[in-house]
Amino acid sequence: MRAFLRRAATLAAFVALLWAVHLLNWIIGYGLNPAFGLIPRHVSGLDGVIAMPLLHGSFAHLMANTPPLLFMGGLLVATTARALLPVNTIVIGLGGGLVWLFGSSAIHIGASGLVFGWFGFLVARGLVDRSLVTLGAALLVGVLYGSIFWGVLPGQPGVSWEAHLFGAIAGVAAAVLVRTHVHAPRLGGVDLD
Repeated sequence: MRAFLRRAATLAAFVALLWAVHLLNWIIGYGLNPAFGLIPRHVSGLDGVIAMPLLHGSFAHLMANTPPLLFMGGLLVATTARALLPVNTIVIGLGGGLVWLFGSSAIHIGASGLVFGWFGFLVARGLVDRSLVTLGAALLVGVLYGSIFWGVLPGQPGVSWEAHLFGAIAGVAAAVLVRTHVHAPRLGGVDLD
């Protein structure tokens, strides 16, 4: 229980950090976005692979990302014991790296790539692990946030659909590559095809 509370406190601190960075960014006229946002195929924008989730374009942008970060992050905290660091490393590193390689010429910012990565991970992990806990989490995330899947399609001006798409792909990759420790019985003999 103590480890769960520590992970939950880390999630709360991360979301608080996002709000603190945004408040500072707002005070200085959003100067952090061009300085630290991800700029595809520019060496100067490579630090944005890590900084992109910390930066937002408005309070509404951060407000839209906060509930799914807390909800999906809460599911990760509750069901992904020691794998949080590798999962987040893959989602941020691979997802951001793909945006840097293939993204449109713009400054990409926002934690939605992380949200889509966690979505992809939670859903795919349910299919990979097939435990009652991971299948339940996948079903819950799919029902509550399945409509965000449309965000991987281009067409909405000012939205980095590339961060959404590559975040989701990185989340699926993390589900396949990282073995999580869920202390729950596996479903035996279940064919998900």
